[in-house]
Amino acid sequence: MKWSQLPNALSIGRMCLVVPTVCALLLGHYPLTLLLFAVAAVSDALDGWIAKRFDWMSRLGKMLDPIADKVLLGGVILTLGWLGLVPVWLVLAVVLRDVVIVGGAIAYRVFIGDVEGHPTLISKLNTLLQLVFVLVVIASAAWPLRVPQALLIALGAATFVTTAISGLDYVARYARQAVQSRRARVGVL
Repeated sequence: MKWSQLPNALSIGRMCLVVPTVCALLLGHYPLTLLLFAVAAVSDALDGWIAKRFDWMSRLGKMLDPIADKVLLGGVILTLGWLGLVPVWLVLAVVLRDVVIVGGAIAYRVFIGDVEGHPTLISKLNTLLQLVFVLVVIASAAWPLRVPQALLIALGAATFVTTAISGLDYVARYARQAVQSRRARVGVL
């Protein structure tokens, strides 16, 4: 393996951590779940930093990183919702946002052309908040008396707000790009 492939390997490694993390969570092994999820969260920050720092960005990496995030966060959030540790409305918001983004990207690719996805600041903030929220929820399950309920509520609310805003931002941004692309094609004809 070349060093330039390290960011992609970290993204793949993050996806490989999903099943063990979900299994540990389902079995109630919360400290192990916390450790596995924390390693996955650190790999998310690390792969992006390495890719940018050493200019090792690739087309594959631009697809793998968000897929790894969605698989990890989606799998863990769904499991936390199943276990009753996260409210259903928040699980639905997170999953619906990802379904809209992925569905929109597929539709854009089919009807318009290549998708050039660049995460916005609100999207990055949303991913960070989702990661922190999940870490705090798992820590709360592991050590219930040590995590203040007010912190869980505040992080859950912030996660919901940024999930909604970033989802709407993606829809608006790609709708604008689709309209611009359509106008450019009509103008060329």
